[in-house]
Amino acid sequence: MTLKLFRVGVAALALTAAAPAAMAADLVIGLRAGPDSIDPHWSTLGSQAEALRHVFDTLVDVDETLQLKPGLAVSWEPVDDTTWDFKLREGVKFHDGSDFTAEDAKFSIERIPAVTGPMPMTLYTKYVESVEVIDDYTLRVHTKGIAPALPNDFTRLFVVPSEIGMDARNEEFNSGEAAIGTGPYKFVSWQPKGDMVLSRNADYWGEAPAWDNVTRREIPDDAARVAALRSGQVDMINYVPASDVIAMENNSDVELFKADSIYILNIAPSVKDEEPQPIKVNGQEVDGNPLQDLRVRKAMDLAINRDVLVNVVLEGLGTPATQLMPEGFFGYSDKLEARPYDLEQAKALLTEAGYPDGFEIDFTCTNNRVPGDAVVCEALAQMWSRLGLTVNAQALNGTVFFPAAAREEYTMTMSAWGTLTGEAAYTYGALVHTKDAEKGFGNFNRTGYSNPEFDRVFGEGTQTLDEDARRGLYEEASVIAMEDRALIPTVILQSVWAAKSGLVDFLPRTDQETRAYAITPVE
Repeated sequence: MTLKLFRVGVAALALTAAAPAAMAADLVIGLRAGPDSIDPHWSTLGSQAEALRHVFDTLVDVDETLQLKPGLAVSWEPVDDTTWDFKLREGVKFHDGSDFTAEDAKFSIERIPAVTGPMPMTLYTKYVESVEVIDDYTLRVHTKGIAPALPNDFTRLFVVPSEIGMDARNEEFNSGEAAIGTGPYKFVSWQPKGDMVLSRNADYWGEAPAWDNVTRREIPDDAARVAALRSGQVDMINYVPASDVIAMENNSDVELFKADSIYILNIAPSVKDEEPQPIKVNGQEVDGNPLQDLRVRKAMDLAINRDVLVNVVLEGLGTPATQLMPEGFFGYSDKLEARPYDLEQAKALLTEAGYPDGFEIDFTCTNNRVPGDAVVCEALAQMWSRLGLTVNAQALNGTVFFPAAAREEYTMTMSAWGTLTGEAAYTYGALVHTKDAEKGFGNFNRTGYSNPEFDRVFGEGTQTLDEDARRGLYEEASVIAMEDRALIPTVILQSVWAAKSGLVDFLPRTDQETRAYAITPVE
């Protein structure tokens, strides 16, 4: 898949008529999800990062196609195999007027392991052995072995002032006391599941944002979010549901913005000796775990009609997925062909594995976390029913799903994952590698999957500075994991935003983020 960013225009007359609205100093955005805390080190969820990067900057940033660009660090280079130097931006001030220095960057790195959120940010500091301040604007990072992907990981390293201290927790951030960043907007207020209000940072080191005030309004229900745009309660919304896209394209009062995203809906089958939720045949718990049998996982994969998921269930807003990253990402393998739909072969494999009449299994997904997750969940359950399985599907709000998934309470799940750093180490190291707290791998491996051959090949890649050799090793690791059905990718999602016609200029991003400071009024 080639990632595409594009904007759907509407009638020129409508644009002209709406132009005066662009002079408004404030912007109100309706979003499906907001932050769960104002602490930027609390969670790895994309909605958390998207919201908080308005207030806090990262050491390294990425453009709309996830190419690295300077953030609070203006440059970075390896000093030797296990050392990186980051040259920091001078003249940057925190919102309280204090100067940003290397001490703050060091503190932010060291604070991450001390924050016990629901989805640990240690995923981004797994290579860090120690941090050294060379001078006010030079940070030296010593790594656990060779770490070629360190700058990629630091695209999620949000910087907070060292003066807040290690004891600062949610209460201090949520009240605003510790919500002090260097970002384009200052924190004003936040209501959980409600409005996050921001005001322009007049002293921002980068390009001045266009809007004086921004309100990010969390509206989880798709229909309610669309209604809020139509009624004028908000100026722009994200995650336009597929069912509304055609109508909006034909409405001159609305302008759409579309992008292929990096998010893939992945099925995660638990292969533990004892599955968290029992699998049954004729009402009786089976001996062992059927999902440990590769034939069973292959059968479930073959029973998925990805073309139907894309064209019918998602109404065209997606692409069939063959692996855990989109085409073109570092580590994507051309050797992995499109997954076929073959129900007869699937039934034969299930029979061969000893389950000719199928089995009963629980299947838990996210609901309204990303476009189409709940409807894809239900569609998969129906597809597997044709294989002979009884699938107890339930789609849960992320506030329920993710903590329970972290406790590994589910036998089989589906949720979205995006390769936010643009390379395989981020995704395969977190989701597929055997859990290894010392190395920082397997942070999000909830299935118990472990393959020494995958770990060996992948690990060799992480310790290889030669880019071509590393790419080849990551591609080999991708093939091992996907042929093993460690996870079963289904579809790559496409994102759609909508705004009042003629109001804003907006370049949609592949990471689905809605950055208010990158949105400008139409001139």
